[in-house]
Amino acid sequence: MNNPIRLSPKEMINAYLLFFVIHSAQVGVGIQGFQRIVYQDARHDAWISVLLAGLASHVVAFCMIKTLEIYGSNDLYGIHQDIYGKWLGNFLNAIYVVYCFVGFFSVLRNYIEVIQAWIFPGLSTWFLSATLLIIIMYAFTGGLRVIVGVSFFSVILALWIFPMLVFPMKFTTAESLFPILDTNFVSILKGAQSMTFTIIGFEILNVIYPFIKDKKNVKRHVHLGLLASTIIYLSVMMVSITYYSEGKLLRTIWATLTLFSFISFPFMERFEFVAVCFWMLIILPNLCLYLWSAYRGVKRLVKISEMKFVWIFSVLMLIATLLVQTRTQINTINTQFGQVAFYIVFVYPIFLFIITSLKKKLTSQKEKKNEKV
Repeated sequence: MNNPIRLSPKEMINAYLLFFVIHSAQVGVGIQGFQRIVYQDARHDAWISVLLAGLASHVVAFCMIKTLEIYGSNDLYGIHQDIYGKWLGNFLNAIYVVYCFVGFFSVLRNYIEVIQAWIFPGLSTWFLSATLLIIIMYAFTGGLRVIVGVSFFSVILALWIFPMLVFPMKFTTAESLFPILDTNFVSILKGAQSMTFTIIGFEILNVIYPFIKDKKNVKRHVHLGLLASTIIYLSVMMVSITYYSEGKLLRTIWATLTLFSFISFPFMERFEFVAVCFWMLIILPNLCLYLWSAYRGVKRLVKISEMKFVWIFSVLMLIATLLVQTRTQINTINTQFGQVAFYIVFVYPIFLFIITSLKKKLTSQKEKKNEKV
């Protein structure tokens, strides 16, 4: 297999850290308001859609790992070049880089909108964007190990947020979940597909795999990370369905943050303000991993230094955030990106696994024939 990535031991990370990488990559801005989108399709069976989306992520991750195991020391970009050749492979690599760019922008712009809607409505977009980009640039220039460290602390330090859902559970009614499977199965599947924008992120495995030391443990930690994310999304969805009325949930843009708005303490009246500010730590790994993944792809296409790339990337993102201002524009980008991401993240890896398996089989048969000759 061509184009292997050669790494020093200092550049590699332990497999158990994949749990934190996968989990932090999946949980981001999507969880703030995914309930309304899924509920529009699946109604009170939306929690089943969440389960199906989680199951699909496990199946796709299994195909990703099997594909990567065939190559061992290569990432998706190198696999493309080996399977499809230089020109078509680089074209597909360019598409994946653009995907990472748009994924980064979607997370960044959605979070800026949340800050402006909930806390600082008068704060300019360019200031928020520039501030976040400076933080991301600082983390990115530290290398993969720093980004993985950010993912680790993001998961650990955010553990206290989701138990806060216990407070709105006092006002829930379990009857809202019944009758189960009352919605037709096609609608439930549409709801699962609507989870795409929320649950993606685990595709970072395609790029980070060569950097793992003990690759035999990759499966376990990746699937544990996916399981943890699915449990969180399922819990949030079930609390939301049982807390909100049907009409209220369909009108609530950020259902999770609205749940937090009902929480108060004697020393803290507006808990949702704390949650929104703290959410920056949750989305930071999303942004860093998308940026790092894009850089790995660009390196395959052109010769460019890390600093030059990150500055060009940041300027482009700053301009893009200024061009997209309205809620309608942001929602359109989220919808379009989610539809494209469904095919890139959930469909294409299965196709690639079939292609690589066939190539491996044909290559091994050819080698056996040559040995006999």
